[in-house]
Amino acid sequence: MFKKLLVPLDGSELAAKILPQVEGLAKAFDAQLTLITVGSAEVGEIEESSPEAMKEAIAKLPAVSYLKQTASALKSKGINVTWVYKQGMPAREIIAYAADHQVDLIAMGTHGAGEVAWVLGSVAEKVVSHAPVPVLLLRVLEAKPPILKSEIYYLSH
Repeated sequence: MFKKLLVPLDGSELAAKILPQVEGLAKAFDAQLTLITVGSAEVGEIEESSPEAMKEAIAKLPAVSYLKQTASALKSKGINVTWVYKQGMPAREIIAYAADHQVDLIAMGTHGAGEVAWVLGSVAEKVVSHAPVPVLLLRVLEAKPPILKSEIYYLSH
């Protein structure tokens, strides 16, 4: 059902708390997991430099280190995982990546209280509104154990 999962992460503790649930989904569906982080213009001052200089600058960003560490931890648990770092507007880049890479599901966290923009966050709200694929919002209050395969089957039918 879901063979390609896209998981936007912003490096925050809140975003990372969905990883146990995402791990459970990936295992239940034997899915390819792609972690994505979208950065702002942190490397904007070298944008006019060579492509090699840009790649070197991006590779040194804390966000890239975070993605590598997170992917490594998931791989050690038997998850088929890759990561990608993009520059630009987060919602736009997440939606474009999902469309361009035939993603089946986007799974992202939300903190779960208040008005719609507060509940979803502006990025999650835009992704839900415009994504070309289903979006699973995981309410994060604290990390919970992975969803069991039987629960996933029940939720999907």
